[in-house]
Amino acid sequence: MLVDRRLRTICYIIVLGVLSVSAYPSSAASPSPVPEQATAVSKALRLSVNDALALFISQNLDVLIAKYGIEYSKGQQITAALFPNPVATIGTVASFTQGRTLSSSGALSGQLQQLFELAGKRGYRIESAGYGSQSAEAAFEDAVRQLGFTVKDTYYRIQLAQRRLTLAEENRDRFVRILDINTIRFKKGYIAEVDLIRIRLQMVDFQSQVIQALQEGETARGDLRQLLRLSPKTTLELTTDLDFRRIDPDISKLRMVALDLRPDIKAKRFTYSQRESDLKLAKAYRIPDVTIGAGYAIQGPQGPDNPQQWGLNLGLPLPLFNRNQGGIRQAEVAVQTAEADVNKTVNLVENEVEVAYRNLLQSRRLVEAYVGGVLEDARSTVTIVERAYERGGATILDLLDAARTSRMIQQNYIEALFNYQHNLFQLESAVGQEISS
Repeated sequence: MLVDRRLRTICYIIVLGVLSVSAYPSSAASPSPVPEQATAVSKALRLSVNDALALFISQNLDVLIAKYGIEYSKGQQITAALFPNPVATIGTVASFTQGRTLSSSGALSGQLQQLFELAGKRGYRIESAGYGSQSAEAAFEDAVRQLGFTVKDTYYRIQLAQRRLTLAEENRDRFVRILDINTIRFKKGYIAEVDLIRIRLQMVDFQSQVIQALQEGETARGDLRQLLRLSPKTTLELTTDLDFRRIDPDISKLRMVALDLRPDIKAKRFTYSQRESDLKLAKAYRIPDVTIGAGYAIQGPQGPDNPQQWGLNLGLPLPLFNRNQGGIRQAEVAVQTAEADVNKTVNLVENEVEVAYRNLLQSRRLVEAYVGGVLEDARSTVTIVERAYERGGATILDLLDAARTSRMIQQNYIEALFNYQHNLFQLESAVGQEISS
């Protein structure tokens, strides 16, 4: 008995020390006063999930980088359509023997040469650059698809943390009230000291959950501000709640839509077409290009009998050794690689759609199980046991067990609701479009 009494006394001293540091949980949960300067600088921004997506598309740096890729490919299109520049040549020849000078015996000649590409090389270049530009546009759409999922998921992570915070604060405030009542009862000798200690410990546990939810919310807000390229001083007020909206999608239709609309598949297909154009261009390089030139020469008075001469020349490389064999082989391998990449991406998309769909169904069943009555039972159980405890019809252990069970059920429901929303966004990302029904 003496040992038990000492252990209870030690536990009581430890708990009192924790509570004295926190100065009671209710006061610890209240926000500390903000300096006037910080208040003046901070900005409040109300955002729905659609507002967040619009702001993300206009300000996110990764999206801007993807846009620059489109402009870069357009520059390649311009270059592909250009003709080779003509080459102008000017030369002079003079004889300095027998008293001749540059003015009396010199010859001044000029020549203009133009390269003419044969076998449709310019057309193949234009075709290849066009597919490259389309691939860049699809890559931009895919970046928006992937990062858009991250924005929506982060948005609802903030709402998840807020729901956790609300639940933890409700439980903490309930036990603050229970602690106040039972402190009086303990002083009057109606309950044992160990029961009061158990209540204090449970209250500290709920306070720690409040702090954890606050930290999770701040982390998620920081992630969202970074995605939206907002100042850390910006205060976010989210207006779209984390609610249950039943979705019953048609998986057969989703599979077809994904294969038609997924921008990463479109990007791979455009890349494959570009590689085919590159192969045609490589084969066209087996045909040598022709260079045609024309010139005119003026000679001095002591030159030959033809003081003025016109010239016309034709240059044609002889494809005896180099017929672009290596370039053709490389282009063939590039086509095979691009084809394999398309097939790989199609297989990946099909599996992503299937997995996301099945996960959505499972998470929907779980949410509906909670909404069907279990959640309301969990909320009312604590109130019933608390009233019974006040009348002496239940023990403190019954009350603590009911509080923990209710908290666990409600928290599991919030987690299930968030997972359902997460899986819905995952399915939308896998399909490549928003799912409304």
